[in-house]
Amino acid sequence: MTEQSRLRRIGWLAALSICTLLYIGLHLKVNAVRSDVVRAERQIVALESQKLLLQTEFETRASQEQLASWNRVEFGYVAPGVGQFVTDERKLNDFGSPPSAGAPVPIRVASAASGEDAPPYPKLVSPLTGKPVDKRLLDTGAAREAMVASNDGGIRIPLNAVAGGLGE
Repeated sequence: MTEQSRLRRIGWLAALSICTLLYIGLHLKVNAVRSDVVRAERQIVALESQKLLLQTEFETRASQEQLASWNRVEFGYVAPGVGQFVTDERKLNDFGSPPSAGAPVPIRVASAASGEDAPPYPKLVSPLTGKPVDKRLLDTGAAREAMVASNDGGIRIPLNAVAGGLGE
C-alpha cells in the first residue's frame, strides 16, 4: 500500500467519523426537542382541564348567587339559624311527648272517610264473567265453622259443591 492510499483511507474514516458524530449530535438534539414538545403538550392539556374546572366553578358560583337572590327577593327564604336546631337530647325527646294543655291541634294532611261518610264497598265481580260474585261464596259463617269443628280442623269440600249448587 502506498502512502497516498493510506492517507485516503484515513481521510475517509475521519469523514465517516465526523458524519457519525454529527448524526448522533443531531439525533440527540431532535430527541430533546421532541421531549420538550411532549412536555409542552402535557402542560397545555393540564391547563385546559384547569380552565374547564375554573369555568365550571365560576358558572356554579354565579348560579348560586342567582338562586340566593331569588330566594331573598321572590321566595323570602333565609338560611337556617342557630335557634332552629335542637341543642340536647332532652329537647329532642320533647318532640315525641304528647302535646301539653292549650297546645294547637297538629295539622293533618290526609284523611280517610269513616262512618256515614264512607262510600259503600264495591261488589266483587268475577273477572271471567263480569257478573257479581254469589254471596254464598263470600259467607264465612257457621257452616264452615261447623265443618272445621266436626273434622278435627280439616275441611273436605266436594268439588261440585262450590260450582254446582250456585246456579240453582
